[in-house]
Amino acid sequence: MANKRGKRYLELSEKIDRSTLYAPEEAFNLAKEVSKANFDETVEAACRLGVNPKYNDQQVRGAIVLPHGTGKSMKVVVFAKGEKAQEAENAGADVVGAEDLVSKVEEGFLDFDVAIATPDMMGLVGKLGRVLGPKGLMPNPKAGTVTNDVAKAVTDAKAGKVEFRVDRAGNVHVPIGKASFETEKLKENFEALMDAIIKARPAAAKGQYLKSVSVSTTMGPGIKINPQQVTG
Repeated sequence: MANKRGKRYLELSEKIDRSTLYAPEEAFNLAKEVSKANFDETVEAACRLGVNPKYNDQQVRGAIVLPHGTGKSMKVVVFAKGEKAQEAENAGADVVGAEDLVSKVEEGFLDFDVAIATPDMMGLVGKLGRVLGPKGLMPNPKAGTVTNDVAKAVTDAKAGKVEFRVDRAGNVHVPIGKASFETEKLKENFEALMDAIIKARPAAAKGQYLKSVSVSTTMGPGIKINPQQVTG
């Protein structure tokens, strides 16, 4: 079984020229062509950035609402009380709570994709750092998930807001849609993300910022994109 799967992967890889830097549209057409799994694969963009994340002044982080969403139904929890809790519920949050929700998460509840909190709740939510931090779920003001405008935060999350953050190796990985998306929609989501990453360039970053860019599907090989065609 494993050999058969490996052979299929190799066959798909043969359609991609590893030495070629593709234009974005070509890359997405190829990604769709090699998406042969029996489920709707996620399309992910990956960038290697010319930053040194060891230094605080070279961190790259932000969030963007993709024009066409991610194709995934997002489960959203909100830590809020009173009027703000009601606003979150009205906006479509899946779970809303305060101390009770903190306790629930402490007990192992992690069945959600996005966590939002009002600023007054962060004293309590801060206790969940060890649980939520490693999973990338900790509410953060820079990502717009610590806010008094909980209704907008919930709406944005449901609409396909994605966060990006450089890892220790200087890479950023972000889902930008599904293989079933039209090429044009994938391209527009990709362009919105890349615009946000370029705008988030730290002043301390020297030299070439976008070192490499590629896209891939869940089960497919990486397809390199020409960084020059990303920055225009």
